[in-house]
Amino acid sequence: MKTADSIGNNLIQQLYDHGVRHVFGVTGDYVLGFYDQLTHSKLEVITTCDEQGAGFAADAYARIQGLGVVCVTYGVGGLKVVNTTAQAYAEKSPVVVISGAPGTKERVKNPLLHHKVRDFDTQLKVFEQITVASTVLNNSLRASSEIHRVLSAALRYKRPVYIELPRDMVTSAIIHHDIQEIPEESDPDALKEALEEAVRMINSAKKPVIIAGEEIQRFGLRDELLQLLTKTNMRVAATILSKSVISEYHPLYLGVYAGGIGNDSVREYVESSDCLIILGALMSDVNLGMFTAQIDQGRAIYITSEELSIRYHKYEDVRIEDFLRGLKDSLPYNEAPMEWRSDIPHPEPPEVFSPVKGRKITVQRLFQCIDSFLNPGVVVTADPGDALFGALDLVIHKGTEFLSPAYYASMGFAVPASIGAQMANPALRPLVLVGDGAFQMTGMELSTAVRYHLNPIVIVLNNRGYGTERVMLDGPFNDVLPWEYSRIPEILGGGMGFLIENEEQLYDALKVAGRYKEAFCILDVRLDTNDRSPALQRITDLMAKLVR
Repeated sequence: MKTADSIGNNLIQQLYDHGVRHVFGVTGDYVLGFYDQLTHSKLEVITTCDEQGAGFAADAYARIQGLGVVCVTYGVGGLKVVNTTAQAYAEKSPVVVISGAPGTKERVKNPLLHHKVRDFDTQLKVFEQITVASTVLNNSLRASSEIHRVLSAALRYKRPVYIELPRDMVTSAIIHHDIQEIPEESDPDALKEALEEAVRMINSAKKPVIIAGEEIQRFGLRDELLQLLTKTNMRVAATILSKSVISEYHPLYLGVYAGGIGNDSVREYVESSDCLIILGALMSDVNLGMFTAQIDQGRAIYITSEELSIRYHKYEDVRIEDFLRGLKDSLPYNEAPMEWRSDIPHPEPPEVFSPVKGRKITVQRLFQCIDSFLNPGVVVTADPGDALFGALDLVIHKGTEFLSPAYYASMGFAVPASIGAQMANPALRPLVLVGDGAFQMTGMELSTAVRYHLNPIVIVLNNRGYGTERVMLDGPFNDVLPWEYSRIPEILGGGMGFLIENEEQLYDALKVAGRYKEAFCILDVRLDTNDRSPALQRITDLMAKLVR
């Protein structure tokens, strides 16, 4: 069957069919026609203050919803989301970058059009390095199949893709064919042999432990993981990047494993396992505590969407979805009840925070107070630095309620990410943890929150500069201009601001913020310049050795 359509509307329909309901971005003349189509479509356009904010919002949206979209103009817009797209690639977040571009007829004789850098395909070449698939929709006959190919790649590999749309092709009529989906499957012989070896190894182990990584979230495999845990009673840990892969109240959950920068009891339990099953975890320096983790490959089963190794054996063409489901079906039931035991690490339920009158707030007490206020309706977005490392001990109530770029570690993520997170799941209220340096990069996206009636609670860890770098090598380059963060609502015409210098002020402000749902709240938490969490101190001590 064949149907006629326009390229722009076909792109919109295919995005909608994949569950997309919002598009983040900033317009420009090369993409105005497509923005007009978006405005009259079933998708809602979220116009941000800056393209980088749109890119981070789309990334967070993708991590929760499954596919995110950022739409920008050519050159000045497209190149501003290179950083956010690189982050999405590094951390396996399926973001669709749509860029308007000069029309095909405008390119004749290679004129010097505005926003052009070098050649008309310069931007395309840049994005080819940081996406898993790319296309230019300059052919009416192939446009529909190209859109399908690129979106399928984003969903298959959970990485960003790039679609360039020349402005004279937006309303161009296309003829598209019904596309027969060919499901991708594992090599059956490799899968069978890998499962047999893995099951023998697990069944012979006395202390098997699972490390559940970020791909469990990205590929929508949490239910399969939970079923595996229920059937086998194996203990499970997360990494920094996959924190909240499951509820941290789950009786089999150990905590975050992060090598030498994490909890010592979790580290000892995981590293003493005689069979470590690493499911979809990125073996990065931060996840492995600056490579202080002691993981014996001879006792490990390691699978991601791209590779599978069991001990020292490599298996080709085995999909993580098939392997996890195969383990779930093949392993025997363990009838022992799930329980918390004193000899096995497990996050302690947070204690009720009791503020001490007049006591200056510290990083440690800040996070203790935050922990006591968390509930199942909160999603935490954290920027790199102590906003992230101090938050590792927070107890997250449900799955996928903690978002942070813990590998790529780009500052400026958390505030715009809260916009994407709340758009993806309006039932969640974002709690934003951000340093003052990172806030000055993208924090004014709170304007977008006001415009679209969102209500994040933003906690600014104000230590007057880049605290992570100070520990490694200090100097005036780590200072930032002090802002009156609590007065930002006066500028934006919405929200509530709080100046926090002691524990009572923090406790009272969080209570008020929890009740105030009409708009955002921002807490300017004044911290000592040299105050930091123990986790950040450990990691910066390790990193400082590399700097000096």
